Amino acid sequence: MKIHIIAIGGSIMHNLAIDLKNNGHLVSGSDDDIHEPSLSRLKQHHLLPEKLGWFPEKITKDLDLVILGMHARQDNPELLKAQELGLKIYSYPEFIYQNSISKKRIVIGGSHGKTTITSMILHVLKKNNISIDYLVGSQIQGFDTMVKITNTNPILVAEGDEYLASPIDQRPKFLIYQPHIAVISGIAWDHINVFPTYDDYKNAFVKFIQSIESKGTLIFNELDTEIKSIISQADRKDIEYIPYSYPNYSIQNNQVFIHFENHHYPVKVFGKHNLQNLQAALLVCKKLNINEHTFLNSISDFTGAAKRLEKWIDENHLLVFRDFAHAPSKVKATIDAVKELYPNKDLIAAFELHTYSSLNEKFLIEYKDTLEKAKHKIVYFDAHTLEIKKMPPLHPDTIIKGFNDPSIKVADNKKDLLKILSEIGIKDKVLLLMSSGTFSNLTKEEIISLNT
Repeated sequence: MKIHIIAIGGSIMHNLAIDLKNNGHLVSGSDDDIHEPSLSRLKQHHLLPEKLGWFPEKITKDLDLVILGMHARQDNPELLKAQELGLKIYSYPEFIYQNSISKKRIVIGGSHGKTTITSMILHVLKKNNISIDYLVGSQIQGFDTMVKITNTNPILVAEGDEYLASPIDQRPKFLIYQPHIAVISGIAWDHINVFPTYDDYKNAFVKFIQSIESKGTLIFNELDTEIKSIISQADRKDIEYIPYSYPNYSIQNNQVFIHFENHHYPVKVFGKHNLQNLQAALLVCKKLNINEHTFLNSISDFTGAAKRLEKWIDENHLLVFRDFAHAPSKVKATIDAVKELYPNKDLIAAFELHTYSSLNEKFLIEYKDTLEKAKHKIVYFDAHTLEIKKMPPLHPDTIIKGFNDPSIKVADNKKDLLKILSEIGIKDKVLLLMSSGTFSNLTKEEIISLNT
């Protein structure tokens, strides 16, 4: 097919473009802003647009399909031209669903843990030579792309995001897939620019349960009381329910072991929330006829998806983790995980406000006491991000009040962030960087230079 992708620079969109080209399709694309790693990867595969911007002349009648990314707007000139010509226009979840109708569809949903659970499943299936199609929100070791769609693989494993599908398809993405097996890892209010109230947000998950195919399965975190509430609201008596919590485990010398039927399996992931994620992945794999021992043997070398409690630096008395945490519940869970593994080390928790929700003054109260277990606390935001998102300025006092912690240090530029870290001193401590952004492209070299 001849396919054009509007907003090709997104993390999923550029991976989809690469996969489509690898499958023999003719792929073109446009975007007005492309960052790394998308830029280098598109260039490597000869998919990088010659110029940034939108070019309606690229939209021609001979296109079989246009795939529209969320980064574009409703008045995008290429979109308007495609609509004028009556071309097929899909969001990426709609495209994936249309190419997976005949497959067994497994969709991982929840406010947090989606990427990790999906990555764990993919890791185990690959190690056991089970071929599948997939969609995951982060690059994982051993996989060339974050998206793979074929005509032959009988299974699709997809991370199910609750954010909107596209500017002209206002459904949450995970409502499109209609899974046979669904997972809900936990629910905590997020994306307030789309879901202005917590009830609006929870209702999306009610609809997600209602979208499960008849005689399908819902695997859910039984420790999350909100999930039990939405299960009741969804009122599905024609599906199977499988609850989970976390496995039997212990920590010895900073090493986590899972105990099952008198066997002791070392794993590289840590923290109660990640062990809950592991249990969810195990239950999905059991539905695919992989038993517990096979799963636990296979997961032992799983180190995590990129930026999901990833050990970023470990050298010369310097230990740095980075995590994608942005929702309040995930920030707290990530801090708890690091403190559990390193109880005798001082923890520096640096959290970047980057999403629409976290940068919203009214939402800041949701972060109350989330950093309390850290010895040193830093909240960072890039003033330029507020300008891009067209949001009002944030005052440090507002942030400190929202987090309910006068010991927090606030920085709004990278220079000040590095100065604060230097004054604290990072040697022989654990530094935890939490953000869905990049701390203004903070590099390893900049961190390491503080340790000299």
